[in-house]
Amino acid sequence: MQRKLIFLDIDGTLTPAGSNNPPESAMAAVRKAQANGHRIFLCTGRNPGMLAPVLALGFEGAVACAGGYVFVGDRVLFDCPMSREQFETGMRLLGENRVLRTIESRDATWGDEDLSAFMAEAGEGNSELARWRRAITERLNIRPMGEYDGSDIYKIVFMCKTMEQLRPAMDALGADFNFVVQDADARGFLNGEMINRRFDKGRGVKRVAEYFGMDLSDTIGFGDSMNDLEMMQTVGTSVCMDNGSPRLKAVSTMVCPAVEQDGLARAFDQLGLTRDTEDADA
Repeated sequence: MQRKLIFLDIDGTLTPAGSNNPPESAMAAVRKAQANGHRIFLCTGRNPGMLAPVLALGFEGAVACAGGYVFVGDRVLFDCPMSREQFETGMRLLGENRVLRTIESRDATWGDEDLSAFMAEAGEGNSELARWRRAITERLNIRPMGEYDGSDIYKIVFMCKTMEQLRPAMDALGADFNFVVQDADARGFLNGEMINRRFDKGRGVKRVAEYFGMDLSDTIGFGDSMNDLEMMQTVGTSVCMDNGSPRLKAVSTMVCPAVEQDGLARAFDQLGLTRDTEDADA
């Protein structure tokens, strides 16, 4: 079998949302695929600081910060924080319109102090909202906004009740940033993130493929939410989890069972990634 580059979203795909612990079936499949010569990367909205516990499980690198920071081993392929003016404008306009925010540098994350109250009022929502709920509830690596140290910021995550709250920031920064809004939760609450138009997960995939001199037809991407869209549109084969966004399922090559139902392992098997080498080459 032709060796593949495989890109895995974390929350809602490799792990239950907000967790650093993949199902054992998923890691067994990852290890078997690696033994068969396939290279496997994380492809996530998380910054390197938040993805580090998962990376340590044996992945070769990551498309991190939704494509804003891409690395293979110790080699950085792309590094693109937002400008100070962009950051300050976004924070001001979102804050003035009562939009709650988290901000992510390469190694740290800060959040507005009112995030816990917002999460308590919001419904279950999507995997990204669930990730933030768990991170905030368990105090996982999110520091109070008042402790922000001035580090370069790669993206701003937003949470609010209506699209109108986002309009001022979108009008001011829409030329430079894609406001990726996830599917609303049962009560209509919105969450999403400002992604610099200079990058996305799809372009991160291209950078890794070019580094290895591999064709995009030999790439496979796994995701579950709308911030995976560009990845899914770029890879040769796209796989959406059954727990994922209906909009993402509609544009994916295939849908596999949910993360909690051994979906990743079953998809790896269906795609022939975990077959014994002799069988794959037969």
